[in-house]
Order: sequence, then structure tokens, then C-alpha cells
Amino acid sequence: MSYFLNIDTATEQASVCLSEDDRVLEMEISTDQKNHASFLQPAIQSLVKKTGLQLIQIDAVAVTGGPGSYTGLRVGLASAKGICYTLNKPLIIINTLEVMATAAKEGEKQTEDCLICPMIDARRMEVFTAVYDQSLQVILEPQPMILEQHSFSELLKKQSILFFGSGAEKLKGILSHPEMRFKTGHQHAGHLAQRVLKPFADQAFADLAYSEPLYLKAFFDTSGKVKN
Repeated sequence: MSYFLNIDTATEQASVCLSEDDRVLEMEISTDQKNHASFLQPAIQSLVKKTGLQLIQIDAVAVTGGPGSYTGLRVGLASAKGICYTLNKPLIIINTLEVMATAAKEGEKQTEDCLICPMIDARRMEVFTAVYDQSLQVILEPQPMILEQHSFSELLKKQSILFFGSGAEKLKGILSHPEMRFKTGHQHAGHLAQRVLKPFADQAFADLAYSEPLYLKAFFDTSGKVKN
């Protein structure tokens, strides 16, 4: 068995958990987006206290690497890198949209044949999005997208799509199709833990010196401001 520290501060909800393989041992969640930085370290210490598992015992640190809010991504990756440097542990970076797709699949027995489309709200009618099949293989690569009436039209001709995430509400107002499905909710570090075992087994570790968040476009924070 392997132990992981999983950090997700990419979007409006921050969370961190300790997991044994893909099983969550303990998790801390904060819905205060403005305080992701102040939440993270006390939350990690709380996890250590609750589980009795010391950080030196973990096998790797996993973090959502983007897309997402500029500040949130920087907070999560900086904290993850710091722990890895200090403890000489490998770093695993997982795309935020892949983690969101994992969350969207959870408990969805009636939509087992749907494609999965996570969406992160950006500015105006723009979202960060991707499309995955049920095995979480990429159908549409992660990208910024301006939503309009013909978005996803070709895919919807072939298969139902389950839309999930903060950007999905925008789509409801401009596109209607019988093959569209929607699910509310939010990803958390436990969903990140479900994506860690394969890259860990493959030793697909990030370079601590050179790895950067996946912004997909100009630096963006969820208050609608672009950072230069």
C-alpha cells in the first residue's frame, strides 16, 4: 500500500486529504475561496493529527495543476512543491478537469453511456473545459472555450453529454438539446486521490524545479480579473 497527500485548491472550493492508495483516510474542505492559502497548512496539520500518519511516511504528493484560478493554482502547487522538496517526495500533477470528471461520474448510474464534460467558469461566456469518455480517456482536449449556440453540437449528435462544474450553468442559457445532462456538485481532494495510483505506478512525476500550473490562457482569477 501507498500513502498520498492530495491537494486541490484550483477552484472556489479548497480541499486536502490523506489517502491510503485511493481510499480517503481524512479530508478537510474549505468553501472560502479568498482564504485558500491560510486554509491549507493548518488543514494538513489537522489531517496528520487525525490520522496519526506523519508526512514523512507519505509516498508522494498529488495536486490539481490547472486549469483554474490563478491564485488557487499557485497556492496549491507552491505548497505541494515545498513539501516535496523538504521531504524528498515525488510530485504528481493531475489536470483539474480530469479530477472534475471523476467527481461527475460518482453515483451516476443512469448516465453510464454519457460523455463527461467538466466546465470551470471563466470570464463572460468563457469556460475552461474538456470532454472525456466513461474511462476518462480524452475526447476533447482541455481548452478555453467561448460558449455559443453550436458548442458541442457535433458530439451531441452522437452521444449524450453530462455537463458538470461551475461553468455548466452558462450553457443552460444558450443551448438546449435532448442529449444534454447536468449534474451539480464539486470535486474535492478525494476525487484527486482516485487519479493518483496510475501515475504513481508509472513514475510519472513532475519536475520540482520547472513544473508550472496549466493556465490554458492569460492568468485568470475567478473574480473575473486577468493578471498580467
